[in-house]
Amino acid sequence: MNDRRTAGVGDVRLAYQVYGASAAPPVVLLHALGEVGSTWQETATGLAVSHHVYAVDLRGHGASDRAAAYSFELMRDDVVALLDVLGLDRVTLVGHSMGATVAYLLAGRHPERVDRLVLEEPPPPVPADPPRHLPEHPEETEAFDWAAVDAIYRQRNDPDPAYWDVVAAITAPTLVVAGGPGSPLPQDQMARLAETIPDHRLVTIDAGHLVHEERPEEFAAALAAFLS
Repeated sequence: MNDRRTAGVGDVRLAYQVYGASAAPPVVLLHALGEVGSTWQETATGLAVSHHVYAVDLRGHGASDRAAAYSFELMRDDVVALLDVLGLDRVTLVGHSMGATVAYLLAGRHPERVDRLVLEEPPPPVPADPPRHLPEHPEETEAFDWAAVDAIYRQRNDPDPAYWDVVAAITAPTLVVAGGPGSPLPQDQMARLAETIPDHRLVTIDAGHLVHEERPEEFAAALAAFLS
């Protein structure tokens, strides 16, 4: 069972789902672009045996508010504010794709807030190849705001090179989960990102970009080994 809640963080309200006992160590899950927190349901249910799990809908996604502006940094600040609202001083932070970028920016900027870090298929801070472009006439959707997609694509196409310094400032033990040759992300640059983090472990699960969805048991096993 999970509990759906919302919290005000600055100019938006974020929706999130809670799993597990409140006395257990906290884990926060951050989804990919165009997805929602419920995509973590199988992972969250498994983690809830030993952890108190929060699966967040980031701004512009799911049941969270649409916003006037979007960026990795705004999403990072939303998550920090949510930790404050929830009274969580330190957490294990798990992010997939866009959520992984938000997670590593938070862990590098606020290392005191992150006990352990898991980055599933994190986009390295190199220009997307090929560049990301919105469809000419994107269909309406209730799942996410297309303005968020446009903003994140712009950052993916022209990433701030200072992100490498942020990654190097991460102090938390970090697991990087790569998806192998089926992933659209450059695996050599993902390995470079992992190696930039002082205390890192790199695991490849040949699942493409959606590792925790396509290979949930293997992802769960890697996560359990890292967190134990």
